[in-house]
Amino acid sequence: MSMLDPATPAAIAAIRRRYLWMATSIFFLDLSITLIFTAANGSWANLWRSGGIGVLLMLIGNWLVARRLFEPIRHYLEGRTPFESAERRLAQLPLLTARTVAIFAFVVSAFRLSTPWWVDPAIVELPKPTVADFATTCVVLTVFYFTYTYFVVSDYLSELCGFIFRHYGRNLSLFFGSYTQKLIVALLVISVAPLAAIVVDLFSYDGDRQQAEILVDVSSAVLGVAISAYFIGRSLLRPLGILSRAMTNVSGGNLDVRVPVTSNDEVGELTEQFNRTVEGLREREQIRETFGRYVDESVASTILRRQGEGTLAGETGEATILFTDIAGFTTIAEYLAPHELVAVLNDYLETVLAPIRAHGGVVNTFIGDGLFASFNMPLACEGHAAAAVRAAIDIQRAVGSRTFGDQGVALETRIGISTGHVIGGSVGAGRRLSFTLLGDTVNLAARLEELNKQYGTRILVSQSTREACGDGCVFNGLGSVTVRGRSDAVAIFSIDPNVQGTNS
Repeated sequence: MSMLDPATPAAIAAIRRRYLWMATSIFFLDLSITLIFTAANGSWANLWRSGGIGVLLMLIGNWLVARRLFEPIRHYLEGRTPFESAERRLAQLPLLTARTVAIFAFVVSAFRLSTPWWVDPAIVELPKPTVADFATTCVVLTVFYFTYTYFVVSDYLSELCGFIFRHYGRNLSLFFGSYTQKLIVALLVISVAPLAAIVVDLFSYDGDRQQAEILVDVSSAVLGVAISAYFIGRSLLRPLGILSRAMTNVSGGNLDVRVPVTSNDEVGELTEQFNRTVEGLREREQIRETFGRYVDESVASTILRRQGEGTLAGETGEATILFTDIAGFTTIAEYLAPHELVAVLNDYLETVLAPIRAHGGVVNTFIGDGLFASFNMPLACEGHAAAAVRAAIDIQRAVGSRTFGDQGVALETRIGISTGHVIGGSVGAGRRLSFTLLGDTVNLAARLEELNKQYGTRILVSQSTREACGDGCVFNGLGSVTVRGRSDAVAIFSIDPNVQGTNS
């Protein structure tokens, strides 16, 4: 995610005003329905009474309650409280706002419909409603206003959560809503509620009164359902659209995606899980890249790919092991500054790595000024013994033909190579595991690298490596020697990197 852009006081005030507008927008819908009812019945003398109760509760009362509901969120946006203190209110904002509207809507509807019962009908120019019409209208309008407000504020919540995500980097983690229930309520209110009001009118009135009542209900339903359907669609589909676009980006290889959680239901929870999944993929990729800086990238990729298969718990195979070390490195380290020494060593290791990778080998471990490479395990390498020998020859030629670091230090490297069966697997404890190769072949390669100092050679190989190479290189036999860690003597051979020809 990009760097956060702190919200300004003006931006905070604007996002708060937008909530107050959304919370009180039901007043204008209520006013429209009131005007339709007044016009249909010709009860203009009662408009001040019907409109006044709407202004008092649906506008002023609702506005005051909405201000109070938003306070915990405003305090968080202004940096006065932590996110956790506002998160619950944030997740419940649509429900709490709609609940307030529902209470006011029931009172307003009951007041308006009961007016002819306690005021002279001739004065208010309103006929008395039937009990069934009174009850049905109060319930339908209450449920309808609740649903409208819930989805309008839910749509606003998407914007608010995006605002918080952009400016504060925080996402919802509390989910109280139900996508299924939202969908069911939306469908019922849009389809069933208007029909219920019309059916009651059909059974409650007749003649001109019936036509007038049905006209009011149909006109109000067309207006209210059209506006409500717009916000219902936005609040239900926008979070899915955001999630869908994010998934498209991830499928295209972009793992820097992190999306705001913009709903308080299962879709919001799914979005949060999506963010966690992408974060896990991003960490996995970072591990692979970082791991590849310390061991060969192909080893890192193989470990990550095969870890779940159980094959890295322990496997045996034939491989050729190559050890390298810098001759006289301790002396060199004495007269170089630490940063100069590290620069020289990194330059040297880069030079050594190239031939190993070029011939199909992988570096398992860096050991001080040396490294431990393998051919044919964990990655297959055809003709691995000959490939290791050719890599050793190329290493000697590359190291001998240049100097290293800004100080221009000349280095000599010693190499030991052995071929045979090895055991590979992840070893360690707890969370700290490392893939390594074990066995007599590994130990022998390390001892051969050390013996170069005794024999004055640059490359020493075991008899098993010489036999596996065939006629690809010229080997010089040095006889048999007892190496540390083995009771029996082993035949060893040297290679002159400047000599090529038939095996002798």
